[in-house]
Amino acid sequence: MEKTADIWKKNTDLCRLNALSDNTIIALLGIEYTAIGDNFLQASMPVDSRTHQPHGLLHGGASVVLAETIGSVAANLVVGDDKVCVGLEVNANHIRSVKKGVVTGTATAVHIGYSTQVWQIEICNESQQLVCTSRLTVAVIDKPKQ
Repeated sequence: MEKTADIWKKNTDLCRLNALSDNTIIALLGIEYTAIGDNFLQASMPVDSRTHQPHGLLHGGASVVLAETIGSVAANLVVGDDKVCVGLEVNANHIRSVKKGVVTGTATAVHIGYSTQVWQIEICNESQQLVCTSRLTVAVIDKPKQ
């Protein structure tokens, strides 16, 4: 199903987004896009040996990869074909530990400007408890000529 909501400037679907992840860190960590709404993008990631730190808990860096992935993709879906978004800054506050299961991140726009965007990404466990809250700032630049 194609989604063109108020904020999205590019048509896309979950199959297309997931296919773009082949041979990337996104695929390596098992991240999958799961929902596109009128003003949000969502993806899930397993909590397993790929995403654990040595004590068997979800690695904070894996949470940041999930957050930056969702926010960056969402940012690029709200610009025209002549622009791309690149990360400027990402931060994360790790609220709750997770040992197993799946975490799901949801990115929503805080600011969509001409030259910058700010995205809030909330990562929750399977009980919908907040695991990590992250904020991503991206620069909107001209698409490089090929």
